[in-house]
Amino acid sequence: MHCPFCHNTDSRVLDSRVLDDGCSIRRRRQCPACERRFTTIEQMQMVVVKRSGVVESFNRDKVISGVRKACKGRPVDDDQLARLAQQVEESLRASGQSEIPAEEVGVAILGPLSELDPVAYLRFASVYRHYESVDDFAAEIDRMRQSLQPTS
Repeated sequence: MHCPFCHNTDSRVLDSRVLDDGCSIRRRRQCPACERRFTTIEQMQMVVVKRSGVVESFNRDKVISGVRKACKGRPVDDDQLARLAQQVEESLRASGQSEIPAEEVGVAILGPLSELDPVAYLRFASVYRHYESVDDFAAEIDRMRQSLQPTS
């Protein structure tokens, strides 16, 4: 880490703390040359690999905008969408992968979305599960109904 003041290539870590989100570390550093202090924040970078091969940083806002389309006209508010996006990011980070195929991001959305709103889930799942006919929708609805019935 270069010193932002004198551009020395060395620095000493004085203090390290995990930030509230658990995905970042705040480090307090001191330059041995000029003795000035500065703070750095280290964050694990997670990238999404699209079908075309393009790689881009994971972005919660893109998750929210994609799910918002499926939730159009449904009783889902912005706070619920933000929590869903956080759940998705946490589950993807828990996988331990730094490069995640876009398809896996879509699949990771399905679980929390099915709990949030079944109609929005069906809309979103129609893209990621590649439904091709009405029978595919009917089978998914039957599966959802069975999962809601109490087991005896």
